[in-house]
Amino acid sequence: MLKKAGFVAATAAGLMMLGGTAFAATESTPDPTFGDAYATFIEGGGALGYGAASLVAGAYTGIATTPALILHSLEHHG
Repeated sequence: MLKKAGFVAATAAGLMMLGGTAFAATESTPDPTFGDAYATFIEGGGALGYGAASLVAGAYTGIATTPALILHSLEHHG
């Protein structure tokens, strides 16, 4: 399970980086400056961190709540 979560996180991170790069390329000047590169790097890092944190939090929430959901569904059918 953890290997799959790692693969999904890495794939999501890669897609976010590609999307961020493509988006940044459409808004930048013909000759990017150090400031442009710095801003793009900071925004991409923030998106990467937020996406990874969301993925991990969602996975752990699902793992923690699944037993209660199963028991709750059995109560209604029993």
